[in-house]
Amino acid sequence: MSLVLNQEQDMLRDSALQFLKDNAPVAQLRRLRDGDDATGRADGFSRALWRACADMGFAGVLVPEAHGGPGLGLVEAGAIMEAIGHNLSALPFLSTAVLGAWLLGRHGDPAQQARLLAPIAAGTHLVALAADEVPRHRPRRQRLRALADGAGFRLTGTKTCVVDGHVADTLVVVARSGGADDDEEGITLFLVDANAPGVRRERTVMVDAHNAARIAFDDVRVGPDAVLGAVGGGRAILDGALDVGRVALAAELLGIADEASGRTLHYLKERRQFGRLIGEFQALQHRAADLYCEIEVSRAVVMGACRAVDRGAADAPALASAAKARAGASATRAVQEAVQMHGGIGMTDELEIGFFMKRARVADALLGDGHFHADRWARLNGY
Repeated sequence: MSLVLNQEQDMLRDSALQFLKDNAPVAQLRRLRDGDDATGRADGFSRALWRACADMGFAGVLVPEAHGGPGLGLVEAGAIMEAIGHNLSALPFLSTAVLGAWLLGRHGDPAQQARLLAPIAAGTHLVALAADEVPRHRPRRQRLRALADGAGFRLTGTKTCVVDGHVADTLVVVARSGGADDDEEGITLFLVDANAPGVRRERTVMVDAHNAARIAFDDVRVGPDAVLGAVGGGRAILDGALDVGRVALAAELLGIADEASGRTLHYLKERRQFGRLIGEFQALQHRAADLYCEIEVSRAVVMGACRAVDRGAADAPALASAAKARAGASATRAVQEAVQMHGGIGMTDELEIGFFMKRARVADALLGDGHFHADRWARLNGY
């Protein structure tokens, strides 16, 4: 199995890197954090930029050709996520173009796909996965109840840390249609209009200036056509979607690590101390070389996980956890080294390194941090 991008995939990554560097660099995230509503601050991203991403084919990267997308896979989506990590671009790519498009493309019925996939590819419809209910990622526990109501259901409960949930048009809601809170079975996924009666959304701004939401469902009524997949068969669908999101986040973390390392190397080559370039000091050279090797190992792990999840390999869940844990550790080390090697200015808001550190921390925690995935990897491998 190849652990490098082919020529077309490499061109896609370069195209995404240049487009986001020109249109959605770290400076844009700073403006969204500090600006007025005209910058897109109220949404946490620029809708005009997202439509431009759709014109580039990014929004529909996982959408089948029959519904207006290029019908590519996670390797290509990962290449775009890596470019997002390099630029810290504030976009609903993970929530809509990755999780939303994958769920609908793999598990939506023909009517659901016809209604939602084309608008996703066009950049006019946003989707968010509402799965977590506690501050730390714990997908096995689902308390939000789906009670039978004639041919449909009534949803009651709350979700937290719903990435882009404050701007989503459709929510993919994980609900318990049977069994106890921690049961494996009895999980059903529903497509819910985010503006339906009984849905209450509270925007939350995370430490990295990206956005999520707390969402309450107060006796929200949905019809049988809202079920994604089969009633009671949502556990496998959820597990698959979470692994897709994890490898995508691992690719973003890889981009963060690579960018933080590259900026640090540039600084080592220009900063003088004691009459010498600090990059001439052997101790710093060793640290930089060691970090480079660690990032390249993570790159191979992420690529292997993308390919395994794409083809539904038996070891895909374990590889997804390995990639998420490994990329998170590499990004954490890269941003820590960046702050230390930049010295005092590394701690200032004026320097952009702090933005990378904050995003690395949030991306590492989303969908399970390194501890969660080390434990999951061990369990999946029989330990």
